Amino acid sequence: MGLFSKIKNGLKKTKDALITKLNAVFRGGDIDDEFYEELEFALVSSDMGVDASDEIIKRLKDALREKHIVKQEQARKELKDILVQVLSIEGVKFEYPLIITIVGVNGVGKTTTIGKLAHFFKAKQKKSVTLVAGDTFRAAASEQLVEWSRRADVKIVKHQEGADPGAVVYDGIQSAKAKGTDVLIVDTAGRLHTKINLMEELKKINRIENREWQEAVKLNLIVLDATIGQNSLVQINAFKEAIGIDGIILTKLDGTSKGGIVFPIIKELNTPVYFIGVGEGLDDLEVFDPEKFVDGIIE
Repeated sequence: MGLFSKIKNGLKKTKDALITKLNAVFRGGDIDDEFYEELEFALVSSDMGVDASDEIIKRLKDALREKHIVKQEQARKELKDILVQVLSIEGVKFEYPLIITIVGVNGVGKTTTIGKLAHFFKAKQKKSVTLVAGDTFRAAASEQLVEWSRRADVKIVKHQEGADPGAVVYDGIQSAKAKGTDVLIVDTAGRLHTKINLMEELKKINRIENREWQEAVKLNLIVLDATIGQNSLVQINAFKEAIGIDGIILTKLDGTSKGGIVFPIIKELNTPVYFIGVGEGLDDLEVFDPEKFVDGIIE
Protein backbone atom coordinates (compact mmCIF):
# COMPACT_ATOMS: atom_id res chain seq x y z
CA MET A 1 0.00 0.00 0.00
CA GLY A 2 1.36 3.42 -0.96
CA LEU A 3 1.99 6.17 1.58
CA PHE A 4 -0.97 8.28 0.48
CA SER A 5 -3.29 5.25 0.36
CA LYS A 6 -2.30 4.35 3.93
CA ILE A 7 -3.00 7.89 5.18
CA LYS A 8 -6.28 8.05 3.23
CA ASN A 9 -7.45 4.73 4.66
CA GLY A 10 -6.43 5.82 8.15
CA LEU A 11 -8.48 8.99 7.83
CA LYS A 12 -11.54 7.33 6.29
CA LYS A 13 -13.81 7.79 9.32
CA THR A 14 -12.92 11.48 9.57
CA LYS A 15 -13.50 11.95 5.84
CA ASP A 16 -16.84 10.13 5.92
CA ALA A 17 -18.01 12.41 8.72
CA LEU A 18 -16.81 15.64 7.08
CA ILE A 19 -17.38 15.13 3.38
CA THR A 20 -21.17 14.73 3.69
CA LYS A 21 -21.37 18.03 5.55
CA LEU A 22 -19.16 19.82 3.01
CA ASN A 23 -21.13 18.45 0.07
CA ALA A 24 -24.28 19.85 1.66
CA VAL A 25 -22.60 23.27 1.95
CA PHE A 26 -21.02 23.33 -1.53
CA ARG A 27 -24.20 22.49 -3.40
CA GLY A 28 -23.84 25.16 -6.09
CA GLY A 29 -25.01 28.71 -6.33
CA ASP A 30 -23.68 32.01 -5.08
CA ILE A 31 -21.75 32.61 -1.89
CA ASP A 32 -23.85 34.39 0.74
CA ASP A 33 -24.12 34.69 4.52
CA GLU A 34 -26.03 31.41 4.74
CA PHE A 35 -23.15 29.63 2.95
CA TYR A 36 -20.64 30.86 5.55
CA GLU A 37 -22.95 29.94 8.44
CA GLU A 38 -23.44 26.41 7.11
CA LEU A 39 -19.71 26.02 6.46
CA GLU A 40 -18.83 27.14 9.96
CA PHE A 41 -21.31 24.65 11.43
CA ALA A 42 -19.80 21.86 9.29
CA LEU A 43 -16.29 22.67 10.53
CA VAL A 44 -17.20 23.09 14.21
CA SER A 45 -19.24 19.88 14.25
CA SER A 46 -16.27 18.04 12.76
CA ASP A 47 -14.15 18.72 15.88
CA MET A 48 -12.28 21.66 14.38
CA GLY A 49 -13.33 23.88 17.28
CA VAL A 50 -14.89 27.34 17.31
CA ASP A 51 -11.67 29.39 17.25
CA ALA A 52 -10.00 27.42 14.46
CA SER A 53 -13.22 27.40 12.44
CA ASP A 54 -13.59 31.18 12.86
CA GLU A 55 -10.05 31.70 11.60
CA ILE A 56 -10.61 29.40 8.62
CA ILE A 57 -13.82 31.25 7.68
CA LYS A 58 -12.11 34.64 8.02
CA ARG A 59 -9.22 33.57 5.80
CA LEU A 60 -11.66 32.15 3.27
CA LYS A 61 -13.67 35.39 3.14
CA ASP A 62 -10.49 37.40 2.60
CA ALA A 63 -9.26 35.07 -0.16
CA LEU A 64 -12.59 35.02 -1.99
CA ARG A 65 -12.91 38.79 -1.80
CA GLU A 66 -9.37 39.28 -3.06
CA LYS A 67 -9.86 36.87 -5.98
CA HIS A 68 -13.43 38.04 -6.75
CA ILE A 69 -14.81 34.52 -6.33
CA VAL A 70 -18.59 34.42 -5.95
CA LYS A 71 -19.50 30.81 -6.77
CA GLN A 72 -19.53 28.07 -4.13
CA GLU A 73 -17.75 25.42 -6.18
CA GLN A 74 -14.84 27.78 -6.87
CA ALA A 75 -14.54 28.39 -3.14
CA ARG A 76 -13.92 24.70 -2.44
CA LYS A 77 -10.33 24.78 -3.69
CA GLU A 78 -9.68 27.95 -1.69
CA LEU A 79 -10.95 26.21 1.44
CA LYS A 80 -8.58 23.29 0.85
CA ASP A 81 -5.61 25.64 0.43
CA ILE A 82 -6.48 27.44 3.67
CA LEU A 83 -6.83 24.18 5.62
CA VAL A 84 -3.34 23.22 4.45
CA GLN A 85 -2.00 26.64 5.47
CA VAL A 86 -3.47 26.35 8.99
CA LEU A 87 -1.72 23.01 9.51
CA SER A 88 1.62 24.08 8.04
CA ILE A 89 3.71 24.85 11.11
CA GLU A 90 7.37 23.91 10.81
CA GLY A 91 8.85 21.80 13.57
CA VAL A 92 12.49 21.40 14.54
CA LYS A 93 14.40 19.47 11.90
CA PHE A 94 15.76 16.15 13.06
CA GLU A 95 19.49 16.43 13.70
CA TYR A 96 21.68 13.95 15.48
CA PRO A 97 22.40 12.98 18.18
CA LEU A 98 18.73 13.39 19.10
CA ILE A 99 16.88 12.82 22.38
CA ILE A 100 13.10 12.47 22.06
CA THR A 101 11.25 12.47 25.37
CA ILE A 102 7.76 11.03 24.99
CA VAL A 103 5.08 12.32 27.37
CA GLY A 104 1.32 11.91 27.70
CA VAL A 105 -1.32 10.41 29.97
CA ASN A 106 -1.82 6.67 30.31
CA GLY A 107 -3.93 5.02 27.64
CA VAL A 108 -3.03 7.24 24.69
CA GLY A 109 -0.71 4.67 23.14
CA LYS A 110 2.69 5.96 24.29
CA THR A 111 4.45 2.60 24.41
CA THR A 112 3.11 1.50 21.02
CA THR A 113 4.07 4.85 19.54
CA ILE A 114 7.62 4.57 20.89
CA GLY A 115 7.98 1.19 19.22
CA LYS A 116 6.76 2.59 15.90
CA LEU A 117 9.00 5.63 16.30
CA ALA A 118 12.03 3.41 16.90
CA HIS A 119 11.18 1.49 13.73
CA PHE A 120 10.80 4.75 11.79
CA PHE A 121 14.27 5.97 12.71
CA LYS A 122 16.01 2.62 12.30
CA ALA A 123 14.28 1.22 9.21
CA LYS A 124 13.40 4.40 7.33
CA GLN A 125 16.07 6.87 8.47
CA LYS A 126 18.83 4.28 8.90
CA LYS A 127 19.76 5.59 12.36
CA SER A 128 20.90 3.71 15.45
CA VAL A 129 18.28 3.84 18.21
CA THR A 130 18.18 3.15 21.95
CA LEU A 131 15.01 3.14 24.06
CA VAL A 132 14.94 4.21 27.71
CA ALA A 133 12.27 2.64 29.92
CA GLY A 134 11.66 5.73 32.04
CA ASP A 135 8.15 4.69 33.11
CA THR A 136 9.14 2.70 36.18
CA PHE A 137 5.83 3.27 37.99
CA ARG A 138 3.34 1.41 35.81
CA ALA A 139 3.37 -2.34 36.23
CA ALA A 140 4.75 -4.14 33.16
CA ALA A 141 5.59 -0.87 31.36
CA SER A 142 9.22 -1.91 30.92
CA GLU A 143 8.23 -5.38 29.73
CA GLN A 144 5.97 -3.89 27.06
CA LEU A 145 8.76 -1.60 25.92
CA VAL A 146 11.17 -4.53 25.79
CA GLU A 147 8.77 -6.30 23.44
CA TRP A 148 8.58 -3.24 21.18
CA SER A 149 12.38 -2.91 21.22
CA ARG A 150 12.56 -6.52 20.05
CA ARG A 151 10.06 -5.92 17.26
CA ALA A 152 11.87 -2.78 16.11
CA ASP A 153 15.26 -4.48 16.65
CA VAL A 154 16.75 -1.67 18.77
CA LYS A 155 18.58 -1.51 22.10
CA ILE A 156 16.82 -0.74 25.39
CA VAL A 157 18.04 0.48 28.79
CA LYS A 158 15.81 -0.38 31.76
CA HIS A 159 15.88 -0.78 35.54
CA GLN A 160 13.62 -2.71 37.85
CA GLU A 161 10.05 -1.56 38.54
CA GLY A 162 9.91 1.32 41.01
CA ALA A 163 13.42 2.56 40.22
CA ASP A 164 14.24 6.26 39.95
CA PRO A 165 13.32 7.32 36.36
CA GLY A 166 16.11 9.91 36.41
CA ALA A 167 18.66 7.17 37.06
CA VAL A 168 17.36 5.15 34.11
CA VAL A 169 17.60 8.19 31.84
CA TYR A 170 21.12 8.90 33.10
CA ASP A 171 22.22 5.35 32.30
CA GLY A 172 20.51 5.52 28.92
CA ILE A 173 22.39 8.66 28.00
CA GLN A 174 25.75 7.22 29.09
CA SER A 175 25.09 4.09 27.04
CA ALA A 176 24.04 6.09 23.97
CA LYS A 177 27.07 8.36 24.18
CA ALA A 178 29.45 5.44 24.59
CA LYS A 179 27.98 3.62 21.58
CA GLY A 180 27.61 6.69 19.37
CA THR A 181 23.83 6.23 19.18
CA ASP A 182 21.94 8.58 16.87
CA VAL A 183 18.52 8.60 18.57
CA LEU A 184 17.58 8.12 22.23
CA ILE A 185 13.84 7.74 22.83
CA VAL A 186 12.78 8.17 26.46
CA ASP A 187 9.50 6.74 27.76
CA THR A 188 7.98 8.51 30.77
CA ALA A 189 5.19 7.84 33.24
CA GLY A 190 1.69 8.92 32.30
CA ARG A 191 0.42 9.12 35.85
CA LEU A 192 1.97 9.30 39.31
CA HIS A 193 -0.11 9.67 42.45
CA THR A 194 -0.45 13.43 41.90
CA LYS A 195 -0.09 15.60 38.81
CA ILE A 196 2.47 17.76 40.65
CA ASN A 197 4.72 14.73 41.18
CA LEU A 198 4.42 13.73 37.54
CA MET A 199 5.39 17.17 36.26
CA GLU A 200 8.30 17.45 38.71
CA GLU A 201 9.56 14.06 37.55
CA LEU A 202 9.42 15.22 33.91
CA LYS A 203 11.30 18.42 34.77
CA LYS A 204 13.97 16.32 36.47
CA ILE A 205 14.34 14.10 33.39
CA ASN A 206 14.73 17.17 31.17
CA ARG A 207 17.40 18.58 33.50
CA ILE A 208 19.37 15.32 33.37
CA GLU A 209 19.14 15.26 29.56
CA ASN A 210 20.36 18.84 29.27
CA ARG A 211 23.20 18.31 31.73
CA GLU A 212 24.46 14.92 30.58
CA TRP A 213 24.23 15.28 26.78
CA GLN A 214 24.52 18.97 26.04
CA GLU A 215 25.30 18.57 22.34
CA ALA A 216 22.21 16.47 21.60
CA VAL A 217 19.13 18.03 20.00
CA LYS A 218 16.22 17.59 22.42
CA LEU A 219 12.51 17.31 21.68
CA ASN A 220 9.58 16.83 24.05
CA LEU A 221 6.79 15.18 22.05
CA ILE A 222 3.34 14.58 23.51
CA VAL A 223 1.25 11.61 22.40
CA LEU A 224 -2.46 12.38 22.06
CA ASP A 225 -5.35 10.03 21.42
CA ALA A 226 -7.39 11.44 18.52
CA THR A 227 -10.50 9.54 19.62
CA ILE A 228 -11.06 11.85 22.60
CA GLY A 229 -11.38 14.95 20.41
CA GLN A 230 -11.50 18.30 22.19
CA ASN A 231 -10.54 16.80 25.56
CA SER A 232 -7.00 16.32 24.27
CA LEU A 233 -6.45 20.09 24.48
CA VAL A 234 -6.75 19.95 28.26
CA GLN A 235 -4.03 17.30 28.44
CA ILE A 236 -1.53 19.32 26.45
CA ASN A 237 -1.68 22.48 28.51
CA ALA A 238 -0.55 20.82 31.76
CA PHE A 239 2.50 19.30 30.08
CA LYS A 240 3.27 22.44 28.12
CA GLU A 241 3.31 24.58 31.26
CA ALA A 242 5.61 22.16 33.08
CA ILE A 243 8.26 21.24 30.51
CA GLY A 244 7.35 22.82 27.18
CA ILE A 245 6.07 20.76 24.27
CA ASP A 246 7.94 20.83 20.96
CA GLY A 247 5.52 18.73 18.97
CA ILE A 248 2.62 16.30 18.86
CA ILE A 249 2.09 12.70 17.84
CA LEU A 250 -1.60 12.06 17.16
CA THR A 251 -2.55 8.39 17.54
CA LYS A 252 -5.57 6.20 16.69
CA LEU A 253 -6.72 8.33 13.76
CA ASP A 254 -7.87 5.19 11.98
CA GLY A 255 -10.38 4.49 14.75
CA THR A 256 -12.13 7.85 14.95
CA SER A 257 -14.10 10.41 12.98
CA LYS A 258 -12.51 13.18 15.10
CA GLY A 259 -9.40 13.80 13.01
CA GLY A 260 -10.47 17.44 12.73
CA ILE A 261 -9.07 17.91 16.25
CA VAL A 262 -5.68 18.56 14.65
CA PHE A 263 -6.87 22.04 13.61
CA PRO A 264 -7.69 23.45 17.09
CA ILE A 265 -4.60 21.73 18.52
CA ILE A 266 -2.32 23.56 16.09
CA LYS A 267 -4.34 26.80 16.30
CA GLU A 268 -4.40 26.98 20.12
CA LEU A 269 -0.90 25.72 20.85
CA ASN A 270 0.99 26.88 17.77
CA THR A 271 2.73 23.53 18.04
CA PRO A 272 3.45 21.28 15.05
CA VAL A 273 2.24 17.72 14.58
CA TYR A 274 5.23 15.50 13.79
CA PHE A 275 3.59 12.11 13.29
CA ILE A 276 0.15 10.53 12.99
CA GLY A 277 -0.81 6.96 13.84
CA VAL A 278 -3.01 5.38 11.16
CA GLY A 279 -3.04 1.72 12.21
CA GLU A 280 -1.73 -0.93 14.57
CA GLY A 281 1.26 -2.14 12.57
CA LEU A 282 4.91 -1.26 13.07
CA ASP A 283 4.82 0.76 9.85
CA ASP A 284 1.63 2.64 10.69
CA LEU A 285 3.24 5.81 12.05
CA GLU A 286 3.50 8.41 9.32
CA VAL A 287 5.27 11.75 9.15
CA PHE A 288 2.56 14.42 9.25
CA ASP A 289 2.10 16.07 5.88
CA PRO A 290 -0.52 18.89 5.90
CA GLU A 291 -1.40 18.54 2.22
CA LYS A 292 -1.79 14.76 2.33
CA PHE A 293 -3.80 15.07 5.55
CA VAL A 294 -6.24 17.57 4.02
CA ASP A 295 -6.51 15.49 0.85
CA GLY A 296 -7.31 12.52 3.06
CA ILE A 297 -10.25 14.20 4.79
CA ILE A 298 -11.93 16.20 2.00
CA GLU A 299 -11.18 14.43 -1.29
